[in-house]
Amino acid sequence: MFAATLLCQVLLASAAFAIPTSKERFAQRAARRASGFAHQSQPKQFVSSGPTIEGPAGNVSHVDYSSNWAGAVLVASTATYKSVTGTFTVPTPKEPSGGSGEHSASAWVGIDGDTCGNAILQTGVDFTVSGSSVSYDAWYEWYPDYAYDFSGISFSAGDTVTVTVTATSKTGGTATITNKTKGKTVSHTFSGQPSLCEYNAEWIVEDFEEGSSLVPFANFGTVAFTGASAGTVSGSSVGPSGATLIDIKQNNKVLTSVSTSGSSVTVKYTG
Repeated sequence: MFAATLLCQVLLASAAFAIPTSKERFAQRAARRASGFAHQSQPKQFVSSGPTIEGPAGNVSHVDYSSNWAGAVLVASTATYKSVTGTFTVPTPKEPSGGSGEHSASAWVGIDGDTCGNAILQTGVDFTVSGSSVSYDAWYEWYPDYAYDFSGISFSAGDTVTVTVTATSKTGGTATITNKTKGKTVSHTFSGQPSLCEYNAEWIVEDFEEGSSLVPFANFGTVAFTGASAGTVSGSSVGPSGATLIDIKQNNKVLTSVSTSGSSVTVKYTG
């Protein structure tokens, strides 16, 4: 009996020891990214054109299908957009029906990447699920460089998060994430980067890349960007009304459903 009890205690202690802390998960993820398995957002990977949708206020939105982006993009033909912001509630990701192992998705705002793929200024939060384990990572990126993790900020399902990017020039700017629920803000300043076009402003849920291939896509439920707005070179602010809507389509199956209303962009996983 003593031996059995001792063995049980050892197994429980080993199991507890095996569960990584948030700091350990961050270190593991940082090591993966440093070894080449970095979060890498990509420009929109166009698959096909979809229908044209007329909104309740008479605004018309065109729908595209992409292998990696779902969300809304404002498109201009000249340098127009200087900042983008949006607020969303952190979801609880799930493994998709029939799926197993690690699955991820990422919610972010950015400038460029649709009709201009030279560079993208973006920031957001990754959601990762593996079995019953869920983790979140905040990051910033100026494509074509890969993403870098913010430290000093954490997330839980249900937290209210605001993500913002601002281009102070075509080669510099800031990325800021605020967890309003936990009262924490992190920011990164860029300079000397590849030039933006400032043609696109976007609110996106992405199936991002690690190791030059798309990660298995998580069932993220719903991500609704509220207070969605883009600042322009003229100093005005515009919402997502009339934006191009993008749904993710993989293996001939549409996995998301996107809509806009007023100052919100709603992205739903439909699997």
